[in-house]
Amino acid sequence: MRNLFGTDGVRGTANIHPMTAEMALRIGAAVGRYFRRDGTGVHRVVIGKDTRLSGYMFENALTAGLTSTGMNVLLLGPVPTPAVGLMTRSMRADLGVMISASHNPSEDNGIKFFGPDGFKLSDSAEIEIEALIEAGVEPAQAANIGRAKRIDDARFRYGERVKSSLPRNLGLNGLKVVIDCANGAAHRTAPEVLWELGAEVIPVGVAPDGLNINRGCGSTHPQTAAEAVVAHGAHAGICLDGDADRVIVIDETGTVADGDQLMALLATRWAEQDQLAGGALVATVMSNLGLERYLNGKGLGLERTAVGDRYVVERMREGGFNLGGEQSGHIVMSDFATTGDGLMAGLHFLAEMVQTGKKASELAHQFETVPQRLRNVRFQAGQAPLEDEHVQDAIAAAEKMLDGQGRLLIRKSGTEPLVRVMAESEDAELMTLAVDSVVAAVEAAVAE
Repeated sequence: MRNLFGTDGVRGTANIHPMTAEMALRIGAAVGRYFRRDGTGVHRVVIGKDTRLSGYMFENALTAGLTSTGMNVLLLGPVPTPAVGLMTRSMRADLGVMISASHNPSEDNGIKFFGPDGFKLSDSAEIEIEALIEAGVEPAQAANIGRAKRIDDARFRYGERVKSSLPRNLGLNGLKVVIDCANGAAHRTAPEVLWELGAEVIPVGVAPDGLNINRGCGSTHPQTAAEAVVAHGAHAGICLDGDADRVIVIDETGTVADGDQLMALLATRWAEQDQLAGGALVATVMSNLGLERYLNGKGLGLERTAVGDRYVVERMREGGFNLGGEQSGHIVMSDFATTGDGLMAGLHFLAEMVQTGKKASELAHQFETVPQRLRNVRFQAGQAPLEDEHVQDAIAAAEKMLDGQGRLLIRKSGTEPLVRVMAESEDAELMTLAVDSVVAAVEAAVAE
């Protein structure tokens, strides 16, 4: 059982367990030992980060832990999460590390890991690493301590890789695009890539100060970019999150489209071009029922997984699928990337605009969504509200209420101390009643 690792690595508030410098040192040593089992040859790890102030602290602590086990560390600096997956494989590293809490506020941070194939680690690997963290590891002999150095061209390598995913000779000339980088990891790369492809670029969220990542901007606050799209008369807006593995699209009217709509567009276009492997899209249990109905109507399938883009990727690899993602905006195109890539997905949306000659509003609304209601309840460390008998009774009653008329999803967040209660139904009154009844029970359990 994993106690330290959540849905996407280790995450929490900086300087509060488990996100302390001391724990990062231990994690670095443990993961270094895990990937250097044979003790022979040259072993290297690449480390990237976003723009959080605490990133400096964790970068140094992880480097100390990794080099203490004989790993040579290559520091990429601020780069998007998908760049770390790419660089891990292309630089023949044994391990990739991304220091980021993604869409969370600046006071949070996290540590994500990629194996030598560029894909995120499995649950079983994380369990073994947790055991090493708990037991402690023997450091390397003095003569075998690793070295560390900075790599200056990481973001340029990544930018070229992203551009190469588009059809040959396709440019974005004539498009005016708002790009919101959430004051995060892509604040330099994303505007550069768009400009190099020929677009007129209106940058938003490109002045990180260590504390303003995701604050009032980015994929979790798309209103800022939407206002910029309308004010500048832009053709479209692309909103990334703090580590640029998510994307939210905005059309020329300022209307926001989530990951489900973008996946629907890409899946149908790829199917038409006989490029959709397996004839299906992989998404999580959070994706809207309307997406499933839309794909089924096109003769395409929808494979659902647990929440978390790494579970999406695992199913894609198992089933031979090449397109997947999450409603939140993680879009995984495994022909080109090993994890969700917000910039790449945004470019493919813009490419559809160029190739079809259609407006963003025509492409960003592929299906009618089934009404969905989501409420979150925060709990304290040590509490387990979903195990409460009254909560379980409330969930059973809500499921019975929605039987045949919708669906109910209850889950504990893997990145925050939250219970998420979501329901879908064309009957808005029934849906609201189902969600609110469960939320009330969870709140009562948390208050005890």
